[in-house]
Amino acid sequence: MRLAQTTAEKILARASGRDFVVPNEIVEVSPDFCYSHDYAVFAIDAFEQMGATSVVRPERNVICLDHGFPVNNARDANNHVRIREFVKKQEFLAFFEGGTGIAHQVMMERGFVVPGALVLASDSHTPSGGALGALAIGTGESELGFVWATGRTWLKVPPTIRVVMAGALTRGVAAKDVVLTIVKQLGVLGAGYKIIEYQGDAVSSFSVSERFTFCNMSAEVGAKSGIFPSDDVTEAFVNGRAQFPYMGVRSDPDANYAGEITLDLAQIEPMVALPGREDRGVAVSEAAGKKINQVFIGSCTNARVDDLAIAAGILRNRRVHPDVRLLVVPASRAVGIESARNGDLATLLEAGATLMPSGCAVCAGAHQGVLGDGEVCLSTSNRNMPGRMGNKNAEIMLCSPATAAASAVAGCLTDARTLD
Repeated sequence: MRLAQTTAEKILARASGRDFVVPNEIVEVSPDFCYSHDYAVFAIDAFEQMGATSVVRPERNVICLDHGFPVNNARDANNHVRIREFVKKQEFLAFFEGGTGIAHQVMMERGFVVPGALVLASDSHTPSGGALGALAIGTGESELGFVWATGRTWLKVPPTIRVVMAGALTRGVAAKDVVLTIVKQLGVLGAGYKIIEYQGDAVSSFSVSERFTFCNMSAEVGAKSGIFPSDDVTEAFVNGRAQFPYMGVRSDPDANYAGEITLDLAQIEPMVALPGREDRGVAVSEAAGKKINQVFIGSCTNARVDDLAIAAGILRNRRVHPDVRLLVVPASRAVGIESARNGDLATLLEAGATLMPSGCAVCAGAHQGVLGDGEVCLSTSNRNMPGRMGNKNAEIMLCSPATAAASAVAGCLTDARTLD
């Protein structure tokens, strides 16, 4: 019997050794690839508490330090030492030292995330890997330790909702603005334990970097993951860098979905998520003029080469407002190198930006860029709940790189299209 399947269902069926799966059933799966970061120390705790001594398939496991580097206390430094020793002992496929970049970015750059793969990692923004047509799911550290010990875990098959996009973006509107529109429509729990599959005629117009932004923020509506179909854009990125064999997957035309959102991209305008929740999105024009103290262009959401190029284009021959701190954190060292070579980093620095080491930095709120009481940060990152950047008495707004750069110049929330 043939059963129509979504992309996620096809991947889970293969990973569980079955012909098909159906939403909400429990399946036991063998992930194709796993990775972690600084919090791997907790996975090590779980692994050792289980009495395990050897990691199953170490050749499919990687760790990349990114949350707290350079370290600013002895506890974190000792945790990093322990992680480095564990990786060497277990002979993991690769280890990336702090400063290499944010793990989600590095895994895709280095070809570890491939189309059609089931990827597990101990971070809520693991769904970023869906940009390449992988089913990438965040897990807890204890669960990752169990996967290390056994090579398997269980999952409940998530239902899939689809976001169908048509038309084209107008001047000055970015993928981040589309994402903030989607988050506003769904709400922060609107896709709880579901897969968001991005479809429609407009999909082919989005680069891998833009797709990364969509899948990354799928986590902000409670989704188990987000995913794009494998297509020519995917193949152009993966070809020549894939570390593992792969086969792209696409949903059957008659697959069943739990819901649908349709978007006309031409109707979307620059958006900002107001402080407190990611779904508090409004048009930038509605909130323009709100004073800001800090601008953060970074995180796994929007700090790639194209993002920095947009910001540099706005800041060229301009200066950051004297009342604003502009912090720039390339998503990876590779991004920083390319942006240095093409002149964008120089432009940002000449405008008054402060360049910081590649990593999670300000977004995680663990160190670097912490806000003072009552201060407001305009950020290209993915979360703005109270305390996200290290101070519950500060405020965070989310926006695109263009809005961030324009606002850094103006000293207040500004639509980049209004700059002279």
